[in-house]
Amino acid sequence: MTDEVGYLKAQLEEKEKDIVALKNKLAHLEKSNASVLELYEKVTPLTPLKAKASLSNEDIMRYSRQLLLPELGVQGQLNLSKTSVLVVGCGGLGCPLAQYLAAAGIGRLGLLDYDEVELSNLHRQVLHGEENQDQAKALSAANAIKRLNSTVECIPYHLQLSSENALQLIQQYDIVADCSDNVPTRYLVNDACVLSGKPLVSASALRMEGQLTVYNYHGGPCYRCLYPVPPPSETVTNCSDGGVLGVVPGIMGCFQALEVLKIASGQGSSCGQQLVMFDAQDARFRSIKLRPKQAGCAVCGENPSVTRLVDYEAFCGSAATDKCRKLNLLSRDQRITVQDYKSIMDTAEPHLLLDVRPLVEVDICHLPTSLNIPLSSLEYRKSEHIQLLQESISQLKQQMEGDCRPPVYVICKMGNDSQKAVQVMEKMSGSEVDSITVKDISGGLMAWAKRIDPTFPQY
Repeated sequence: MTDEVGYLKAQLEEKEKDIVALKNKLAHLEKSNASVLELYEKVTPLTPLKAKASLSNEDIMRYSRQLLLPELGVQGQLNLSKTSVLVVGCGGLGCPLAQYLAAAGIGRLGLLDYDEVELSNLHRQVLHGEENQDQAKALSAANAIKRLNSTVECIPYHLQLSSENALQLIQQYDIVADCSDNVPTRYLVNDACVLSGKPLVSASALRMEGQLTVYNYHGGPCYRCLYPVPPPSETVTNCSDGGVLGVVPGIMGCFQALEVLKIASGQGSSCGQQLVMFDAQDARFRSIKLRPKQAGCAVCGENPSVTRLVDYEAFCGSAATDKCRKLNLLSRDQRITVQDYKSIMDTAEPHLLLDVRPLVEVDICHLPTSLNIPLSSLEYRKSEHIQLLQESISQLKQQMEGDCRPPVYVICKMGNDSQKAVQVMEKMSGSEVDSITVKDISGGLMAWAKRIDPTFPQY
């Protein structure tokens, strides 16, 4: 009885500490939310920016180093001060972009993001800090911008851009910077910019590579001119799936800021008909000339068929967020839940657990009983891995009685690649893999961490 009372008291003390910590965090968030700006959760009409007749002494001191540039000068600085820019996405690209636009003295910054700050953001989204976790990214970014340059008007939008609000919002800004990480938003922003007559500075970053171009600028092509049809959703990779070195979006966001500032100051951009590609591994930039504006383009062509914004998630077949996408390639009887698999483990039923993630992910975390054969090895029928799979299935069959089909359960990070692997294995001939029952584990290892083992690493 004494031990139980002591245990309960210790538990109570821990809970009280948790409550105090939560209260402190809430107070901090409430203070930061009220400290600088109002957070907009819908599109509201904006008053036009007032053009400055001249620079103040404070302006001259603040911007003196760039005022000395013949390419910018006083007039260029005045042009910046009367320009408004909408930043779509306050993540790895949007953070450095917004930071340098504000530092240079842009007049108004609209900062749009539907998401909240997470710990996994901080290696690349440099406007946010540990203390901003669970705070709206738009507000976190705006607060950081205000600390840098209080003369810049910041408008944080905590909302998801959609066909219903995009035109109304984009029409109020002079330049749009697309810092999103998904295909539907790229088409949405492009079409809204074409219909509104706004230049679009667009960049992307993934793994160790980046790209940048300027669309709908001085008669140049738009995004649809180059990509009239969206790619299949299962072929698209984002940072959550493929990873990214934090400095790469930092470089591309700075490059976006450079092109925005050149357009806003009156210098003009040289990226209106070229794609700039960055290879971080070799520290090399190269440019590819793009084909010109297409007369048959659906949105900017001579006879456009897209005259209003449509359902872009339906058009692209994927969700308009940068979160890990969830594919549905298999029927229900081809999948099991993590709870189902936990029961299989607990009852020690003979089976094979196949982990189809790349080795770099397996090194981060894995279930101890799993066999790792990457999806790519299955797709390309790599002989050494196919042989390993055959041997494992043969050993499993020896453990089973009768002519039962050996059960193989396939797992990955989120339950996407595991579905592809099931499809690949079902198409394999009998000479490659003996007759088996193969199913994927829905939700993958991240579902395992959330529902079965909270101590399992999440990434």
